[in-house]
Amino acid sequence: MSVDVGARLKEVRLQKNLSQRELAKRAGVTNSTISLIEQNRVSPSVSSLKKVLDGIPMQLQEFFALNVPEKKQVFYSADELPDLGHGEISLRLVGHNYPNRTLSVLSESYPAGSDTGAEMLTHEGQEGGVVIRGEIELTVDGDVRVLKAGEAYFFDSSLPHRFRNPGDETCEIVSANNPPSL
Repeated sequence: MSVDVGARLKEVRLQKNLSQRELAKRAGVTNSTISLIEQNRVSPSVSSLKKVLDGIPMQLQEFFALNVPEKKQVFYSADELPDLGHGEISLRLVGHNYPNRTLSVLSESYPAGSDTGAEMLTHEGQEGGVVIRGEIELTVDGDVRVLKAGEAYFFDSSLPHRFRNPGDETCEIVSANNPPSL
């Protein structure tokens, strides 16, 4: 089992009500050293970590024995969103690695003329979304409507449905559904 030294150091520092600057001063290291360790941008040697922990003060064995909960990822950069789409359609999933996720949030992109296919989609759950840019033709259980930027939808996913971009520009949608994808 690997230990997230940076997250653990930050948690211990915060529990002791120490700023990065104060811990750095006490440990005789630079403020940037503490910051880089906490961000896991540098991996300290055992002697460097011991020097930092002496500023708390805390023993190495105590540091590694602490039960510090692993922090769940909250923020995601664009390159951390896996694409679940197919063909030209992009369905980028937010929070793919969040434990016990109960819904999916997607950033969807439908190029002009694209669609989810002639066969209607059906699956368990509910889904909803807001058109951010462009337009999308949504068919749900035989009802058809073209939604433009600012308009939205919400329906039971067990109803046959299909998405098609009839416009001449890319359509972007932010959506959510449950149960979660992947």
